[in-house]
Amino acid sequence: MQDTELDPVLSETLQKAGRHLPTLVIANKNYSSWSMRPWVAMVAFDIPFKEVRLLLDQADTAAEIARYTGSGRVPVLLDGDIAIWDSLSICEYLAEQFPDRHLWPARTDARAIARSICAEMHSGFTGLRSAMSMDIRGRYPGQGRTAEAQADIARVCEIWEECLSQFGHHDFLFGDFSIADAFYAPVVMRFISYQVPLAPALQAYADRVREHPAVARWIAEALAEKEILPDHK
Repeated sequence: MQDTELDPVLSETLQKAGRHLPTLVIANKNYSSWSMRPWVAMVAFDIPFKEVRLLLDQADTAAEIARYTGSGRVPVLLDGDIAIWDSLSICEYLAEQFPDRHLWPARTDARAIARSICAEMHSGFTGLRSAMSMDIRGRYPGQGRTAEAQADIARVCEIWEECLSQFGHHDFLFGDFSIADAFYAPVVMRFISYQVPLAPALQAYADRVREHPAVARWIAEALAEKEILPDHK
């Protein structure tokens, strides 16, 4: 287990305001796409938090996770006496707690579509997940192109094209960066690792996601990790 140190200035500010700092429990940044989503959202929207990083595939991994949740999985957000598990639930909770940060798009129709594509990512794309697992440090050109993965890639491209065309009047799927972009950031990581060719407009979008400060910080910290999971040796 690794515990990120809290900025002492931020800690003092929160203490004076009588507020506690939420804790986000995540796994290895190189491999954990589920952890990446709420972490990127919190960093992107300047929501302060304390980070606890648990290592996957260790003898004590299950026991360490059980300290924070009975679900057996991370991420988990601990906020006072509340434990919120599951990346989508965490992001919805954050959007409710920080309405002024506009984690979801402001327009009703855009917000509905954003929630829909996040739910689709959350529950689907099993072909892409199984054939092209996230490994930010790895490069596997041409690998993982099963029929199921190819179908999922096509669906991701369709989603990106539709959202950028209908709502993406600035840089991201719904104009400004939102939870939706955080949810598809791990897909961008997979497309980079497996060198998936994209249409120019979609490649430009993927590049903007990769270069977003929150995503770029996650990538830098993933690259600095030393752990290697057995399936990726």
